[in-house]
Parts: sequence; C-alpha cells; structure tokens
Amino acid sequence: MEEISKSPVSDVPTLADVAARAGVSTATVSRCLNTPDRVTEKTLKTVMDAVNHLGYAPNYSARALAAGRTNMIGAIIPTMENAIFARGIQAFQEELQKNGCTLLVASSSYRQDLEEEQIRTLTARGADALLLIGYQRDPQIYEFLKKRKIPAVLTWASEPSQNFLSVGFDNRKAMKELATDVIGKGHRTIGCISADTATNDRARERVEGIWAAMRDAGLEPDTLQVVETAYSIENGEAAFQQLMSGANPPTAVMCGNDVLAVGALRAAADLGLKVPDDVAITGFDNIELAFVAPVPLTTVHVPHRRMGQLAARALIEALHGRSPESVELPTEVRHRNTL
Repeated sequence: MEEISKSPVSDVPTLADVAARAGVSTATVSRCLNTPDRVTEKTLKTVMDAVNHLGYAPNYSARALAAGRTNMIGAIIPTMENAIFARGIQAFQEELQKNGCTLLVASSSYRQDLEEEQIRTLTARGADALLLIGYQRDPQIYEFLKKRKIPAVLTWASEPSQNFLSVGFDNRKAMKELATDVIGKGHRTIGCISADTATNDRARERVEGIWAAMRDAGLEPDTLQVVETAYSIENGEAAFQQLMSGANPPTAVMCGNDVLAVGALRAAADLGLKVPDDVAITGFDNIELAFVAPVPLTTVHVPHRRMGQLAARALIEALHGRSPESVELPTEVRHRNTL
C-alpha cells in the first residue's frame, strides 16, 4: 500500500506551545502578554521564560483580523532631519504604548503629494488612525479618510473654525506675541526667514502674526522683509546673509523656527555682527538647540510633549467610539540673549 505523506509540522511556536512549557492554560498566557498586571509575578516570570525560550511572537495579523483592528497608528511628519517634531512624536508614542498601540512613522519631506501617498499607503496597510501636521491638504484626502472611517488628529496648528479634530496651538497668535516684543524693543526694520508660505500653513500663519503685530504698532506690514527657504541651519545662514546684504538691512530677524535661527546666528558671527547689539534674532519652537546655541535664543516655547500626549489620547478615544474635543494649547515667549 502506498504510504500517505504527512503534512509538515510548522516549527513556528504557538500559544499552546508556550502554555504547555509553562504548565498553564492558553488563557493565562494571553493574559500575561496582554494584561500582565492581572497575573502574579511568579506566573508572569514562568510564562515569559517560556516565551523567550521558544522564541514565541504573537500573530498580530490573526489578532487584527479577529478584532477588526490592528492597533497600529500612523504619524506623518514633514521631516526627520532635525528635532522640530521629535519631542512631540516621542510623547505621542509613549502614550500609544500605554494603550497597547504601535506607532508607524513616515516623513513627507514637506511634499503634499508624498504625504497624500503615505496617507493612502498607511491606511491600506491597516493603520487604525493617523496623526497629521497642520491643516493644508487636498479636501479629497479628508473625504478619503472619512469614507474609510479612519480617525485623524491634526497637530502643530489650531484653527477652531475648521471642523477637524485637532490638538495644537495658534501659530499666528504665538508669533504675534513675539513680534510685539521685538517691536517693543524699538525695532522698526524687521526681517523674517520663513519656510514656503504657499505650501506650509504653519509658516504662513507665523508670517501673518508678524504682520498683525506691525499693524497694531502702526507699522506697514509690506515693509517686512521675507526670505523663504527650506528648514536647515545652512539655509538659515544663506537667508540671513541675503537679508543683511540689502539696501536697508533689518535690525531684527525673526525666524520661522530655531533651526533657521541658529543658522542666522552663525551668519551674524561670520559678518562680525554682535547679537543683539547690532541685530536681534529670534526663533520658534524652543527645541534644545535654542538654549545651546552660540547665543541662547529668544524663542517661542511650544508644548511639544503635552501636544503629543493629548493627540494620542484623542485618537484612542476616537477608536473607542467616543467624540474627543479639539484642544488649543498655550505657547509662551522665552526671553534669552538674542533680543
């Protein structure tokens, strides 16, 4: 009689294998992996020893299929090349982890078309929800997320008139407060180094904040000298040199973030200018770079960690069927040695 071949047995360890080795039920193994606070320390150690010995890893694909949820949250940030978003995203991840969720991060390089592609890709790969930066994107993307029932929280900006869940701050108001202080120091010829205002709503609102402060002080907003460039220290240097080589160089240069401001500080030193005696320079964000700069920066403090924490909590609430409210966080001018 012809021998019937047997199906090969998988070498991949299962939940039952872990339970057998640890001498407990599969339900106990599941509790140890998902809610370890509900088991004794002794049981947890026994089970985790078995997990480590066998090299067991949970089958998240099967779990997601059964639950209808992957517990993966996507975050699309404009850049990973500097620390502008690092603190907020770190806090966002920490809060997600407390709630059993995994973070997937993508960088759009400040390209709207790439961000749209990443939004579609992350949702196709099973992201339950998304963190996005700012409001400016094609309305069809918001419609896509609505149809797919993917919650999204908008961060690093706050526009109460917009009907979107957001956890952020008012860029216009924050920069206006700093510009008011700059003007209060007697500066009337002001320069600004900004990101592209046509594609970056946060950058545009910060420039608008300077204009608003100038109008309040009786200054003509059209006299603001604006150089737009990509965020980098080198670009900040080049933009500052461009401003100072003009016919009427500014006595104060307000930068769209601390990275550009450090570049401006370096360029000022190269030109032999003393800060703030010859020219004042300000930043925005209050990342670590601001207080380790050659001259500690006067800047706007953004509550990055709080923003990340609350954004994560808002998405967790949305995923549990609740309706979280938008939050506008306060900012604060931090005066140091450059104004």
